[in-house]
Amino acid sequence: MAYVAVSGGEEAIEESIRLLDFYRSGTDKDLETEAIENKLSLLVDRVMSEAGLYAKTLAVLALKQCEGSMEEAVFLLRAYRSTLTRNYYTRVVDTEGMRLTRRISAAFKDIAGGQILGATYDYTHRLIDFDIGRETPAALRRRIAETLAAQAPEDITPCPRVSAELKKEGLIDGFAQSDQAPHDVTVHTLEFPAGRSARLQTLSRADTGFISGLAYSALRGFGQAHPTVGELRCGYAELCLPYPLDETESVYIGEIMITEVECFNAADGKNQLGLAAGYGAVFGRSETKAIAMAVLDRELEAGGPYPAQDEEFVLTHGDSLEMNGFISHLKLPHYVTFQSKLDAVRKRRSAP
Repeated sequence: MAYVAVSGGEEAIEESIRLLDFYRSGTDKDLETEAIENKLSLLVDRVMSEAGLYAKTLAVLALKQCEGSMEEAVFLLRAYRSTLTRNYYTRVVDTEGMRLTRRISAAFKDIAGGQILGATYDYTHRLIDFDIGRETPAALRRRIAETLAAQAPEDITPCPRVSAELKKEGLIDGFAQSDQAPHDVTVHTLEFPAGRSARLQTLSRADTGFISGLAYSALRGFGQAHPTVGELRCGYAELCLPYPLDETESVYIGEIMITEVECFNAADGKNQLGLAAGYGAVFGRSETKAIAMAVLDRELEAGGPYPAQDEEFVLTHGDSLEMNGFISHLKLPHYVTFQSKLDAVRKRRSAP
């Protein structure tokens, strides 16, 4: 359970909340939830990912309520998620058949199904566009209409994984298959050593900055050799439930956008003739996080002396709520403990 820092008298707290609402309002111009969802979509995706709840409308409300604070929005969304009942479990999602909006490979130039650049900032100049501050509704509507008219339809033809051919050749080490149900970290306590399903769930909900930093440390030499992104795919994956009257049939209930990554790395010392794969999958368009997750998946599987290879270190300290909550608790009164430390220092200083 995350810490929540609250201190002060009742009247002072009420005035603090009143002032907070003033800061949140700021102006009589309202920020529409539709505008946040569509114009700050990457931020919304990150909140959903770290909260572990795919609900865009609720993520938008959380962001609006807390002035865009990531950790507060994740806190609100996770708190709401804890009140929901789980009535069904979907079938295993077939991401190979997802409706793609973007798909690239850094390992091969020509891949079955082709490379799909999609929407990405990778090819922009990374310079501030001052014209954005002068956009008008009419200009926006015209640009949207022109883009939709010229937009090619999203690829709905299933594209085989880049790793499929490598697996046929026996070049990729596969993970051991298990008949056990995935470990649900939102229901059961995370225990060590953790199964791979628990590791992947925890990484998927971890703070983006934290796991990106750990993955970067591995790339700088505190871990395995430089990995290669075998495939990065972003798109819509279908969700299906078993049909209540016939378990062999499925019922389509909707789709979610996810980003999925497979990274290829050198295998361990036991198999120098093969490759090892790391896997990452997160809600929304969150490519950096998905790549970092794939890197850490491989690091944790390999094990070793570095922080990125320490399962307990990675999985325990990356949770957005626990991390920010514990740091935030330092704002709580620590009068007694600090006075004790102060007394000890004074005694040492006064000792002959």
